Amino acid sequence: MRIRYHKSFDKKFLKLSHKLQAKCKERISLFLSDSFHSLLNNHGLQGKYAGCRSINVTGDYRAIYKLLTDDLVLFINVGTHPELYG
Repeated sequence: MRIRYHKSFDKKFLKLSHKLQAKCKERISLFLSDSFHSLLNNHGLQGKYAGCRSINVTGDYRAIYKLLTDDLVLFINVGTHPELYG
């Protein structure tokens, strides 16, 4: 599977602490090996992110992605639950 990052994801990612950046990289790596691992809580979204999915980075941080093709994923946003869905 290939991963691309939207500019909004990159911008938000760079604002995260180094600890959160490391955790995000760790979870994306896990996503690459097993996209439905139980730690990720991978689930579909509704509303403004309809057609997208979310994975857990930490207890409150989420990464939102969209499956573009069978082997291409676009991560579009990262942030806390209230930042993303509020």
